[in-house]
Parts: sequence; C-alpha cells; structure tokens
Amino acid sequence: MAPITQKLEFRGHSGAKLAARLDLPNGAVRAYALFAHCFTCSKDLLAARRIAAELTRAGIAVLRFDFTGLGSSEGEFASTNFSTNIGDLESAAMFLEKHYEAPSVLIGHSLGGAAVLAIAGRLKSVRAVATIGAPADTEHVLKNLGSSLSEIERHGQADVSLGGRRFRVASQFIEDVRSHSLLEAVSALRVPLLLMHGPLDEIVGIDNATEIFLAARHPKSFVSLDTGDHLLSRSEDATFAASVIAGWLSRYISADEPQGNVDVEHVRVLETGQGKFQNAVQAGRHRLFADEPVSFGGLDTGPSPYDFLSIALGACTTMTLRMYAERKKLELGRVSVDVSHAKIHARDCVDCTDADAARGRIDRFERVIDVENAISDELRAKLLEIAGKCPVHRTLESVAHVHTRHRHKGSSES
Repeated sequence: MAPITQKLEFRGHSGAKLAARLDLPNGAVRAYALFAHCFTCSKDLLAARRIAAELTRAGIAVLRFDFTGLGSSEGEFASTNFSTNIGDLESAAMFLEKHYEAPSVLIGHSLGGAAVLAIAGRLKSVRAVATIGAPADTEHVLKNLGSSLSEIERHGQADVSLGGRRFRVASQFIEDVRSHSLLEAVSALRVPLLLMHGPLDEIVGIDNATEIFLAARHPKSFVSLDTGDHLLSRSEDATFAASVIAGWLSRYISADEPQGNVDVEHVRVLETGQGKFQNAVQAGRHRLFADEPVSFGGLDTGPSPYDFLSIALGACTTMTLRMYAERKKLELGRVSVDVSHAKIHARDCVDCTDADAARGRIDRFERVIDVENAISDELRAKLLEIAGKCPVHRTLESVAHVHTRHRHKGSSES
C-alpha cells in the first residue's frame, strides 16, 4: 500500500520541475482529482490540505502542486501568467494520466478556480468541476496589484507585495489575463459544476459567483461559505468546504467498492500524516477517521479507539434486540443504547468476578438501553438478558486472542 501522501515532481509548461503531493485514500481509489491553488498561494495552503484530506477519506485521490515559480516549484514567477497556469494544469493532468489515471475531477481556489473552468472543456476525462471563491473574469486578479498596476504598465515590470511576500510581476502577465474570456468557457462547459463562495469575501466579491452561475449550464450548484474568508483561513470553514465537495462528488464518480476480497475480510487502518494521531479507516466500502480529542493531542476528526469499541457494543446491542423483537413480533419502537467506558479498580466493581479482581484495574463499559414504546417490567428484564447475548458483548467479556505478524516489504498479502 502506497503512503497516504506521496511527494512527486513533474515537468510544467516550460519544462521546470513542479513540486506536487499526491494524497491517496486508504484502500481503492474511486477517482483522481486535480487541485489548483489560488493566486501566489501554494499546494500546502490550509484549504488545499483540508480538501485533500476529506476527499481521500471518501476514496478520491488528490494531486495538488505548486504552479511555476511558486512554493517549492522551479521557474520564475515573473515569466508566468494565466495561460502558463493552464499549461501547468495540462501538464499535471498528463502526468496523472501517464502514471496513475486521468483526472475526472477538477477543483480550483480563487484564480485556480478560474483556471480549472478555463481548462475543463479541454480534458475529456473530466466529469465534475468545483470552484471556491473563483472570479468571473481573470482580469479581476489585477485588483490585487493595487497602485503597482500603473507602475507595471509604465515600466514593464515591478516588485509587488502579495500576501506579505514580494513578487516580480511583468506587463505580459497583465496583457495575458486581459485576453481571456472566462464566461465563454463557462457557458461551453458540459459537466456538473459546484460553485462555493462566501458572501463576506473581500478579495473576490460574491457577485462573481452569480455571474458564473448564470453563465453555466445545468447541472450546477451553489453553496454559500457563510462567514468564511477568501482563503478559508479558519479550519472549520476549510473543513466545511471539503465535506461539501466530497458529498457533492458522490453523485458524479463511481460508487465506492468494498476493499479486500470474498475470502478475506479485514479493516485497514493507516496513518494519514495529518496531526499526531489521525488514521484513515476503511471497513468494506465505508471510510472514516480515527483520532483523539484535541485535549489528548489529536485533531478530533473522528472517534477514538475506545469510542469505536463503545460504538461496536452499542450497535451490536440494538441489532440484537431488533432481531429478537422481530422474531417475537414485539412493538418496541426505536431502540437506543448509550455506552460509556472507563478504567476502574476491580475492587470497586460490584458485579465483577474473582478473576477480574485479580487483574487490578479493569475496563468497564456501562450500557443504558432505552426503547421508544412503553413495556412491562417482565419484558424489560428479558431485553436486558437478550442484550447480554450480543456477540460483541460476549467478545468483550471473553478472553480474545490477538495474533500479530509483520508484513514483509514486497509481500503481496492483503
């Protein structure tokens, strides 16, 4: 199994080496997505990382890279423009197609959103496009240059401060962005489009989303980013955008397939490299995160290991009671189970055995069962008895054996 994130390089439009990261899901890949970052940003922007993490959680691999002259990529930024960005995107798509699979999803942030809108019609493999804070015309980016714009037009180039960093911008950049008609490309688009934009975006106003939406053909969708800023600098805004994209894409890419095969059933857990404890989990066709709370040094992106044990006990209990109710034709209504876990001293456990007491501290799961309809005391006692027959309950109370082995590198074992 490949690492969750691979550091890669490929040649861009000019032949310069472009730095990239390929974020891979834990298990089979449903689709490959290509992410284009915002003007003068990089592949490692919070929004890019969050979106990649959420999409890999849904089984989608994401290639994000630094455009020529930015981040860790080679080349001179002063020699780039919107057309070269499109050229770099085409190079990235060709790289994916040659070494992995042609991208079926394009995602772009800000000017990167404009770039994916411009290129989507050229790539036959693309099945869906999503943008975040994209401008309706490429010339909009010139507003970022402020008073330096006139200096560039007078002298052919100028050093400009963008996002706290200095960049040299040449007049060819200005001429190039003015030459593109983005809305024509949008109106010619023949794939589903998702537009995400914040009404409080002070860099690219919300009116841009309106123009793009009106120019686009159906199926098209718009989702407001509410109070999110242009860069989605708050983690909760970036996570929201990522989860919306992942959910929306489920309609336009192939369904997730169970991992493994009919002879071997297993759950795969793999570190993501994000945070200290985050793990990507795949169980059959289901993908989720395991993590620890922030107070324990985690990112709190998923249940903890003991939460999963509690989930297993609670779910098994409701399923066991449901099977019993159906067999006996009992009208219980909905069944719920609250499960809590703690480590206690065996001497404090009133219902523990002598063997438990000999172990000192033990794990104690407390289970509270509730049924929606009113039931008799006799039936209540019977349900408690049936709950004790839940397979997970029996596993937890029995002595299970865990056999562990190390998989040698190069092994073909599943």
